[in-house]
Amino acid sequence: MTRAVSLLTFITFILLGRPATALAQHHVVSSQPASRIVEDGGTGPFSAVMLMEPSLPTHTVFRPKDLSAFGKKNLLPIIAWGNGACANSPWEHVNFLSEVASHGFLVVAIGPMPQDGEKGTGKSTSSQLIDAVDWAIAENKDKKSPYYNKIDVKKVSVSGMSCGGLQTLEVSSDPRISTIVVCNSGIFKTPGNGRSAMPNLSKENLKKIHSPTLYLLGGEKDIAYANGMDDYQQINHVPVFVANMDVGHGGTYAQPHGGEFAKVATSWYKWQLKGDTEAAKMFTDEPAGLSENTNWRFEKKNMP
Repeated sequence: MTRAVSLLTFITFILLGRPATALAQHHVVSSQPASRIVEDGGTGPFSAVMLMEPSLPTHTVFRPKDLSAFGKKNLLPIIAWGNGACANSPWEHVNFLSEVASHGFLVVAIGPMPQDGEKGTGKSTSSQLIDAVDWAIAENKDKKSPYYNKIDVKKVSVSGMSCGGLQTLEVSSDPRISTIVVCNSGIFKTPGNGRSAMPNLSKENLKKIHSPTLYLLGGEKDIAYANGMDDYQQINHVPVFVANMDVGHGGTYAQPHGGEFAKVATSWYKWQLKGDTEAAKMFTDEPAGLSENTNWRFEKKNMP
C-alpha cells in the first residue's frame, strides 16, 4: 500500500468517525490474501489452490484452481481433513493437502486458512469434519456456487493425522462416508489415556467403521504405532490396509508435495473415490504394488 493510499484511508476513517482500532483491523484484513498457491500447485493434472471460502470461514479449502474441467463426467470427490494436535489450522499439512487436491479432489480441512508462517490457534472438534462434508454437499446444490453440480456427493472420505485420525474414527459411522484414512494415529488401548482435547474413544468404536480403511503410520518411532497396529489387528469386518514408513510421528506432510505419505494417500483416494484401477494396484496386487517401494512395509486383510 502506498503512503498516499494509506493517508487517504486514514482520512476516510476519520471523516466517518471510525476509531483507530477499526483502521488497524482494516489494514490486517486487507493484507491477508483469501487464497494462495502452495508450492507449485502440486504434481497432479489440476494445479491446486488453497483458499478461504466466505461461506465456510471456519475451514480451509484445497481444490483445483480451474473448475471448468469438472462437471457430470468428472466430479470432485470430497475429502474432509482433521489436523494433528487437534489444531484448528491445517498449517502443518498444506503441502500434503495441496498435492492431493491437484489430482482432482475437493479437500476441506478444519481451521481457517493459515497465512505464511502462521500456526493458527485454538482446538478443533470431530464435528467440524461433518461440517466440512455438509458444506460441500450444500455447495453442490447451490446454483450460485462455483461448485454447483461439480461435486461427487456420493464419494466422501474423512481423514486426519494424529488427533485428526481419532476425530476421523469418531465420525466413521456417518453413512455418507466411502472410505477413511487414519494417519499417525490409533485408539488408545486404555480409554482416557489421550490428551484432554482428543476424542475419548475405546476400541469398540472400531466396530462402527463401515468403509474401506487405510492406516498410514511412521514405524515403531511413531508414538501412535502401537495404537494404530492394534486397531489394524482388531478391524476384521471391512477391507483394511496398514502401511508403515520409518519416519516417526511427523510423517512426510511438510516435505515437497507431501512426500511419500501423499503418494500413498493419493493412490488410495484415486482408487476408493474415483475408481482408478491403476491406482488400486498399489494395494490390491499380490504382492501389492507398494512392495516395489522400499520405503514402506505393509499388511492388509479383506482386500479385493
